[in-house]
Amino acid sequence: MGHMNIRPYIESITKLVVLLLAVSCLGTSSCGGTSSGTTTDTTPTYGYEVVNTFSHARDSFTQGLEYRQGKLYESAGGDGTSSLRLVELESGRVLDKVDVPMPYFAEGITLLNGKIYQLTWQHGVGFIYDANTFSKIGQFNYQGEGWGLTNDGQSLILSDGTNRIRFLDPDSFKVTKTIPVLDGNKPIDSLNELEYFDGQIYSNIWHRDLIAIINPQTGRVNAWVDLKGLLKPGDVRDEEAVLNGIAYDSANKRLFVTGKLWPKLFEIRIKH
Repeated sequence: MGHMNIRPYIESITKLVVLLLAVSCLGTSSCGGTSSGTTTDTTPTYGYEVVNTFSHARDSFTQGLEYRQGKLYESAGGDGTSSLRLVELESGRVLDKVDVPMPYFAEGITLLNGKIYQLTWQHGVGFIYDANTFSKIGQFNYQGEGWGLTNDGQSLILSDGTNRIRFLDPDSFKVTKTIPVLDGNKPIDSLNELEYFDGQIYSNIWHRDLIAIINPQTGRVNAWVDLKGLLKPGDVRDEEAVLNGIAYDSANKRLFVTGKLWPKLFEIRIKH
């Protein structure tokens, strides 16, 4: 039997395989896009540039971050180590601190009408402080877990680790609205620390180097911010030392981000 040239057959089979793969990718986000499938091909993803780098307390398990009128406030979590802090931005030095008693694990904070509201993780209890004195002046209750907290000037806006964001009346603490957060038709859960500015909700995604920019009326993810590479490899070693903490200086239009147990806090500019 003579030698048969099989190259044309291989090329034909290869083309058929490529065609079948292309057809199978139609209508699904499993081919292309991000490797995790968290974002969709149709939702834009923005980059960032670092404007300034500041020191950050390595012992702060950051759960909430807020910047108002030249002051940086931080909520640090932990069993027996939770606290509310007033922090000097430039040095990371803690200027004032209120310890949160056991068994509460502190979570997100927000400042509204001279009051600081602080969530706890699993006890359905929040604390209220005077923003000037750090004196505790009250507490409130809510259903489910507490993760992130922000406000739009009228409502408290709460995340609970699911894909739901709830709006609460700051006086009665009753839920006035709930929005499901979706990227396309994909629910986005693990919504963590929140910040509201320029008419949109910015949310950390737990254990991801991503911030979702969310429409507060519809819950739709309008865009993503990819923050990979903020820290150098080896800067943190704890697997829970993840990105968490967004604060906005509205007077000077500065955006700050940090993470749990991070040695640095960054001022960044989002690159569209």
